[in-house]
Amino acid sequence: MSSPFGLNVPAGAYDAFLPGALERARAQRSWTPADGPMPAMYLSHGAPPLFDDGPWLAQLLDWAQSLPKPTSILIVSAHWESAPLMLSATAARTPLVYDFGGFDRRYYEMKYETPDASALARRVAAVMPDSEPVHQHPRRGLDHGAWVPLMAMYPLGDVPVLQMSMPTHDPARLMEIGSRLRSLRAEGVLVIGSGFMVHGLPFLTRAMVQHGEIPAWSADFDAWAADALGRGDIDELAAYQDRAPGMPYAHPTPDHYTPLFVTLGASADPTSPVKTAIEGYMLGFSKRSFQTIG
Repeated sequence: MSSPFGLNVPAGAYDAFLPGALERARAQRSWTPADGPMPAMYLSHGAPPLFDDGPWLAQLLDWAQSLPKPTSILIVSAHWESAPLMLSATAARTPLVYDFGGFDRRYYEMKYETPDASALARRVAAVMPDSEPVHQHPRRGLDHGAWVPLMAMYPLGDVPVLQMSMPTHDPARLMEIGSRLRSLRAEGVLVIGSGFMVHGLPFLTRAMVQHGEIPAWSADFDAWAADALGRGDIDELAAYQDRAPGMPYAHPTPDHYTPLFVTLGASADPTSPVKTAIEGYMLGFSKRSFQTIG
């Protein structure tokens, strides 16, 4: 079976990308307190097709390289919706969850072995209020919303990674969770909300797959989100189901959009404009990704 983009070698773009990425990763300096807080990120994670998209892999690596290497990574993914709040396994070489179907065997054999993340788990539990109890899920691995983009950003696998479940889609509650994580950024922790700025999978067409057609509902939603993020308009972003153009096609379910509220909540000022790191489209879906400022 070929790759999702019709290439002869599944994940061949990643194979070509990896040697240079590893060289750059080895030279990356580590975060120090003098750097100040790490930003919080919202990224569009791409799933297995990311491994066949050389330019997108390079964009993610460039983004990571623009910052010091974090002390650890806490990631909230669209693919783990669970209440009460839960944390993934913390032991070194946490297993991966291959939560996708219909791809070449190669994608189910990829590995991303990260260090022990128990110290971060203790810090996350410590910053949460009694009203938001944190539970440990000792057998839950990292899903593809975590390990797929991180294999591009931190290919050495030398940064501890902990995944936190998304217990709700309510923007206000997710902002509050994010605000509790804010202090971790001053310890060099990179807080990531992982989703996809447009994720209308049920409405994927042949023209989008074969010719890169960008449907109006994807472009319109992306432009609306970019404007609201650029103005720091939290109320507008929270009312996306009623106010955003392109709905419900852009997000027939909320899971890939709402992680951005954890990201914004972790900002020192959620109403500040964000810094766009990646824009453009994959299979007609906006892959807009950004980091907080301050």
